[in-house]
Amino acid sequence: MSDSPLRTPVAFLIFNRPALTGRVFERIREAKPPKLLIVADGPRTNHPDDAEKCRLAREIVDAGVDWPCDVLRNYSETNLGCRRRVARGLDWVFDQVEEAIILEDDVLPHPTFFPYCEELLERYRVDERLMVICGAKFFQEELSPGASYAFARFPLVWGWASWRRAWRHYDVEMQRWPAIRQQGGLSALLEDSAWARHLQPAFEETFSGRCDTWDTQLTFDCLRQSGLAIYPAVNLVSNIGFGADATHTIADTGATNCLPTSAMTFPLTHAQEVFPDRRAELATLRTITLRAPLVARMRARLARLAGGAPKPKR
Repeated sequence: MSDSPLRTPVAFLIFNRPALTGRVFERIREAKPPKLLIVADGPRTNHPDDAEKCRLAREIVDAGVDWPCDVLRNYSETNLGCRRRVARGLDWVFDQVEEAIILEDDVLPHPTFFPYCEELLERYRVDERLMVICGAKFFQEELSPGASYAFARFPLVWGWASWRRAWRHYDVEMQRWPAIRQQGGLSALLEDSAWARHLQPAFEETFSGRCDTWDTQLTFDCLRQSGLAIYPAVNLVSNIGFGADATHTIADTGATNCLPTSAMTFPLTHAQEVFPDRRAELATLRTITLRAPLVARMRARLARLAGGAPKPKR
């Protein structure tokens, strides 16, 4: 790993889980970014403990910066929900900086995640084809021999990085989806039936507002821009937030929960050509769909216990 100090701003998205916030913040503290942009949602009115939990999470990052760092805060006093809070928060982040490394409060990065992101942010800074640098690698299979990373059409946002030039295409409302759906749906965007079957329902749920999320829109924008994401050769981030108090990752199926991380090897071996690795894409989809059915069943069960229909995921 490079011994050079981190030069890239880090955006940290937090809410109401102070214990997890503290673990992830410690990794940020070790990396010592020169600029830290903190985005926080406000407490939910129907959760009595939220106000104190939100206060404690904010206190951890407010009091924990002990290195030379420009700290910017974007705190909401009311609860905006996952969709609006993250979308507005990242709009604000990319208003402030040209590029950023982005972590949520339940995504624990390996120390080499930061220099990996920084090097690729610099290498592909002006390449409009690249939209997202991912820290996650969900599949066990190796990439091409000697490769440090591969390209794919589907971003993974458990620890990622991007540029203002890419974020400007983001539309939380997915306003282009009805027209694309009318013109043939996902077949108009990609020739891949497996991914189409997976994404079509997600796009419909997100566009309709039944799913309170922000990341499906990023996938949609990458596809309609013919953009690419970068998958690392080793997994660099671990989602430690699975559990009953999670936003979306309620179920623990073992497929993506707390995946072990490994060190990225430096110097990076850079790709000579930029094109999607279909093998990596399909391997990722297989892992994602391992847990998708169980999550759906658990949501339905929780709704039945509550005596109503499934509610949007926060």
